[in-house]
Amino acid sequence: MPFHPAHEPVEAANSIRLIAFDVDGIMTDGGLFLSDSGEEFKRFNSLDGHGLKMLKASGVELAIITGRTSRCVELRAQNLGITYLYQGVHDKLNTMQTLLDKLQLAPEQAAFMGDDVVDLPAMLRVGLALTVPEAPQTVRDRAHYVTQRNGGHGAVREVCELIMSAQGMLDAQLAPYLGMYGN
Repeated sequence: MPFHPAHEPVEAANSIRLIAFDVDGIMTDGGLFLSDSGEEFKRFNSLDGHGLKMLKASGVELAIITGRTSRCVELRAQNLGITYLYQGVHDKLNTMQTLLDKLQLAPEQAAFMGDDVVDLPAMLRVGLALTVPEAPQTVRDRAHYVTQRNGGHGAVREVCELIMSAQGMLDAQLAPYLGMYGN
């Protein structure tokens, strides 16, 4: 389904079987730390990480599609159990379509979370386009959902909970942590 600006995010989230994320500005705050030797450092949010683990446990496939290449992103993906990692990607739409084909999913069954114009082709191809408040207006205007939380500061967790809630899986994912209290 091509992008439709009036698309209801919660309704669309109910059909999601795959979500792909950009890294810089989404899983991080967009800042890049480079050492004199060229080593790259990124700050990830642990709340986002646990949200991703819960979302995966609820049956949604996770992917990272990013334009940069960084060893720390590879390590983060391994830590979170993200099977589909694509780095150094300049055509995110093509990579997203290849992934949809590989998983035999329709575009309506996928979401993409990005924060810049390079992410728009992939965002406009899927059933649920997601972004963060600090994204350029052009991107925010074309997203189905703009998070309340900033990139690298809980935006990914917010999206994970949106999808799990829409699919009726959030309570089941939280239950082990609520134990006997049930609240």
